[in-house]
Amino acid sequence: MHEASESRMQSLSAEQRIGAVTQCSVIVGSGGADALRRIIHPSPRIDEALAQHGAVLFRGFGITSPEDFRSVAEALTVDLAADSHEHEPVSSDGVVQTPVFYAPHQKLLWHNENSFNLEWPLRIFFACVESAEQGGETPLVDSRAVLERIDRNVVERFRNHGVMYVRNYTRGLGLGWETVFGTSDRLAIEERCRSEAVEFEWRSASDLRTTFVRPAIVRHPRTGDESWFNQIQHWHPSCLDVETREALFDIFEEDELPRNCFFGDGSAIDDSVVGEILRVYGELETAFRWEPGDFLAVDNVLTAHGRNPYVGSRRLLVALGDMHSFVP
Repeated sequence: MHEASESRMQSLSAEQRIGAVTQCSVIVGSGGADALRRIIHPSPRIDEALAQHGAVLFRGFGITSPEDFRSVAEALTVDLAADSHEHEPVSSDGVVQTPVFYAPHQKLLWHNENSFNLEWPLRIFFACVESAEQGGETPLVDSRAVLERIDRNVVERFRNHGVMYVRNYTRGLGLGWETVFGTSDRLAIEERCRSEAVEFEWRSASDLRTTFVRPAIVRHPRTGDESWFNQIQHWHPSCLDVETREALFDIFEEDELPRNCFFGDGSAIDDSVVGEILRVYGELETAFRWEPGDFLAVDNVLTAHGRNPYVGSRRLLVALGDMHSFVP
């Protein structure tokens, strides 16, 4: 542990040093998965680093196989979640996954994983198998700082009402409801919706609409820190690139869009409000270049993550752990 800790920050670019003192602590070492597990467990220092920085990057340990990745992730969490049906599984049980597909030439905006679901991971783990030729960084943003910088009036409105997420599953556009829910049994889907406080409407034999309200701000279940915790950027149509947005509005009425979000009372979230939130994220983001073998642990409540556009092949492994719920 001491050797790895003393060597942290070595061989890092200036860009990475900036990340290490703000949103991502960096530990550099060697010795493979066994050595990394000895550093991680048992060690309250890693928990302390995650609580302070929101993310810890382990570099030089060569974590590239699904087996090594899983064994290290399991040393940092009380459990690992099975496949959510929106990620491509790597392991047979779906615990080790690939990132959700998103067009390489576009930036995947910052978000807190599954913050629109009733249940979400407290920790997310990444390992780099192959880094992109250009770009492909995973930007990190301090969700506590985001909350502090957003206009107080906007914050209080979200605090009081939360976010209403509306999803239309339309045949031939995006993932179908059978894929997302993992079943074609309508009764099973309806029962799951009820158990997860989701309103549902079968709009046709093949089309389903779900509506649900979730908090926009939460307190960390361990540190007590208050954080901006939602996925407005992945649901509000103003966050789409211009070409995609225009194409969707040519096809759908606003209430038929594949995804949309509102204040929890159903009132519209103005584009200018979302634009200001995006500006805050952009000002606060930190990014580092992936190297093969990198292992990244992220506190999902304290830190939002995204993905920069990239060129070439890029392969990462992902696992979600330490599941929590909005319901106490």
